Amino acid sequence: MKFQLAINLERVSDGADMRAVRDHTLEMVQMAEEGGFDIVWAAEHHALEMTIAPNPFQILTWWSEHTDRIRLGTAVATAAYWHPIGLAGEAAFLDLISGGRLEFGIGSGAYQREFDRMHPGLKQSDAWQYMQEMLPAVRALWKGDYSHDGEFWKFPTATSCPKPLQDEVPVWVAARSPITFDYALRERCNVLSWPLTRPFSEAELYKQRLDEAIEKAGHDFRPIFAMMRHAAVYDNEADRQRALNAIRLVLGQFENLFRNAGDVENGFPKQIPLEELAGREQYDPAMLEENLLFGSPDTVIRKLKRYEALGVDAFVYYASMGLDADAQKRSMKLFCDEVMPAFK
Repeated sequence: MKFQLAINLERVSDGADMRAVRDHTLEMVQMAEEGGFDIVWAAEHHALEMTIAPNPFQILTWWSEHTDRIRLGTAVATAAYWHPIGLAGEAAFLDLISGGRLEFGIGSGAYQREFDRMHPGLKQSDAWQYMQEMLPAVRALWKGDYSHDGEFWKFPTATSCPKPLQDEVPVWVAARSPITFDYALRERCNVLSWPLTRPFSEAELYKQRLDEAIEKAGHDFRPIFAMMRHAAVYDNEADRQRALNAIRLVLGQFENLFRNAGDVENGFPKQIPLEELAGREQYDPAMLEENLLFGSPDTVIRKLKRYEALGVDAFVYYASMGLDADAQKRSMKLFCDEVMPAFK
């Protein structure tokens, strides 16, 4: 099993110094590279302080200048917010600048709030159609001259300038629904899945959907199957409580966004009060500790062995969850020093 890092420039309150957030994020990326992580992922989100990522390629270009080996991925570029020529060029330029380290992740997008601002009138539930039209166009532009007459974009002959340094850029699709798994396999893409805070049975469901998509595709391409979970490794009770308190705070903010409650001030979503979430399994501390990649090094190894046995090729350590910087670094060090050696 290989390991990948997902990390955001993250502010949970206006008291956080943006420069400290910047510096911490880069330090975590460098720790991941030194520890042997394979890929680091940057998201795309807009007008939200909890995930400051207006252009993932800009973030990855910055990280590329301060790293040597770790590969650099978008998780994910939101298709409906881009034009194919612009997306192809931005991605190819990152590949050039980084010495051929691009991992191109594309997806549909997460929150209706963002669509209301970035692509007014588009329902989040319909955005997969943009992703499915975008990807073949980007790949064609990377190869050379190409014109496009689609449902969402039309343009005369153009090409990506520059071209990617890699002959074949690895492409990833964020998938949870059967239709997206099927698309990923038709297009010969690797797969990123995120079970949110749901139990291990959700990961088993995604593996089943992947296997069904592989069978339907009828070709010999086998994708890399990566699974993402919020992660916190701890060896004392104080850090355990910090991790559980942090994830519940962030999930309360996520709940606001998923409900599209509109209660966001200066980029900070108001947390849905925990008392309103009481009794809901996905917010119960015991269930969170069991379902997420939380625990002592030995516990985390046991959990990861279960994913490995399921057929997960790469585990994405999702570090951004409102946890303070020092605790994040302690967790990362424990993971690199005490967990990863069990998988070498």
